[in-house]
Amino acid sequence: MSSLKTAVQTRRLRAVVIRLAVLGAAVLAIGFAVFVWRLPSRQVALDRDADGIVVLTGGTSRVSDALELLAAHRGKRLLITGVNSGTTTADIARENPNYRSLLSCCVDLDYSAINTFGNATQARLWANDHGFGSLVVVTSAYHMPRALAELEHQLPHAALIPFPVLSDRLRIEPWWSNGDTTKLVVSEYLKFLFAKVRMRFDSVPADSGTNRLSDANRS
Repeated sequence: MSSLKTAVQTRRLRAVVIRLAVLGAAVLAIGFAVFVWRLPSRQVALDRDADGIVVLTGGTSRVSDALELLAAHRGKRLLITGVNSGTTTADIARENPNYRSLLSCCVDLDYSAINTFGNATQARLWANDHGFGSLVVVTSAYHMPRALAELEHQLPHAALIPFPVLSDRLRIEPWWSNGDTTKLVVSEYLKFLFAKVRMRFDSVPADSGTNRLSDANRS
């Protein structure tokens, strides 16, 4: 009799686990559909200016697009965060010769950030140092949801204006038509979920008021 009762309990437990697994998969699938649906599919035209501009490195044309926005006076200063330790303003000027004067006066480089969390942390310190309450955020379209989530967590009272940069591949073909692009989008979705969970347990530290940019004027 006890063995029969154990078998029944085991079957019930297995049924509950299966239902939970199916429910979890459905939630993930719906979340992914919403995530993809909200991804920017075309270049945007900014409807207003901001105090500063922040560009997260890692993709082609991000920096040049951010410099173009700075030249158009869409922000007072530009932070390039996540810069490779060997890159200087002179290197960036060689790639963007039309913006040489802006690079010498109105651009700060952050060498310390190694991921999106670090980008957002450095952007918070930079924005607070300059008293900026609004930022144009420049990054790849697929990366924008996670970047905005991290920045909103670090700067809950700042106005964030997204300026997504579309890769050539995303311009000419849907994300599901290419294996590499599909992996990229799925990976970004999972990273976004992890970041949202992590933020529930994170607390943003009070700033000391000092500038934490690493060699911002390196040339």
